[in-house]
Amino acid sequence: MAAHCSRCEAVCCRLTVVLQPEDHVPEHLTTHTPEGLHVMARGEDGWCVALDSVRMNCGIYETRPDVCRRFVMNGPYCRAIRAEYSDPLAARVRHETAA
Repeated sequence: MAAHCSRCEAVCCRLTVVLQPEDHVPEHLTTHTPEGLHVMARGEDGWCVALDSVRMNCGIYETRPDVCRRFVMNGPYCRAIRAEYSDPLAARVRHETAA
């Protein structure tokens, strides 16, 4: 199954991105979870703040976190996440557990 980036909903950019000490992400784009993890911040829409939602690309691509560098577009994890987010039941469960 081919991934069509033009129709991608940037699902991977809605995941929690835990930062490592070697990541060089500008501090104003990061935050800490209640558990103390250093993570990429999210906008009110739930997407990573580094995502340019108009062009659907990363605004800090050259300095993106290592975990983002290792995420393979259309790899098994990408396809699984996209399938989960397109499943209405999974979306409802995700919404209910987030509330």
